[in-house]
Amino acid sequence: MITANSMTVSKSLLYTAIFLGKFLYYFLESVAFKIIPRKKKDVAGEIVLITGAGSGLGRLLALHFARTGAILVLWDINQESNMETCRLAKEKGGVKVFAYKCDCSNRQEVYSVADQVKKEVGDVTILINNAGIVTGKPFLDIPDHMMERSFYVNAISHFWICKAFFPAMLQANHGHLVCISSIAGMVGTSGLSGKHFIQLYILNEMETFLRRHKQTKLTQDRYQFLLPLLEQEYVAQKIFNAILEEQVYLLIPKFAYFAVVLKHLISPKMMIVLGEYLGADTCMDSFKGRMEANKPQEEVERKCQ
Repeated sequence: MITANSMTVSKSLLYTAIFLGKFLYYFLESVAFKIIPRKKKDVAGEIVLITGAGSGLGRLLALHFARTGAILVLWDINQESNMETCRLAKEKGGVKVFAYKCDCSNRQEVYSVADQVKKEVGDVTILINNAGIVTGKPFLDIPDHMMERSFYVNAISHFWICKAFFPAMLQANHGHLVCISSIAGMVGTSGLSGKHFIQLYILNEMETFLRRHKQTKLTQDRYQFLLPLLEQEYVAQKIFNAILEEQVYLLIPKFAYFAVVLKHLISPKMMIVLGEYLGADTCMDSFKGRMEANKPQEEVERKCQ
């Protein structure tokens, strides 16, 4: 006679066996990919939207995608810088490049420009959330309006943008999400106080999308050979390759993997001492932001988007 209890035990054993089988399979797969390079996917014809495309990583990523035959959609709050990226992308071979001015801290503007993109270009298939703000100031020195703007651009805008383009991705069962983030979301760093709270929020929330979409996470820090100051072109190339190889996570430099694990193994005081030794408490001391003539620093520290 089969009882309800024995049925429950059987189901539990079955689920456990399935879990162990999948766990072992994906472990072996991850080991294999450490040895055998992943096959890079073809993104020709894909509609790639990059926020913060007017400068820095956003511009460099746009130039990389321009060489692949992808259709580029460039968002930036600075129209002049964005048009320059558009021009450079076309020089690199980008036949179809569309530049839009968009303030990602403005919900109505995000939805409005998103509708315009869908009508004029089509449904976005690769979405790269790159725009962000870095103040480089100690926590108590950050003006309230800059903290609010940081949250809107660095965190909340991700959800507005995703809500605008995700329905089409889900319907087509085809899409790729990339979120550029910072190690400050996992390990506190002096001068990145506000960014720590925001990026931690992003990293936790964006985990929920992993069942259907890919997420590429960038971390950047500095200390000689362990935490070098990374060149933008190097970072852009790493992110670009990770997208084509559909990596779920990318942490650079490699030491960041160890730092994230170490944080949960040692005491907070030990972590603080390690951070001081590695220079995490002084790495933002020389940060000045992008200064423009006749504009206060807080108005130009916004990462072009």
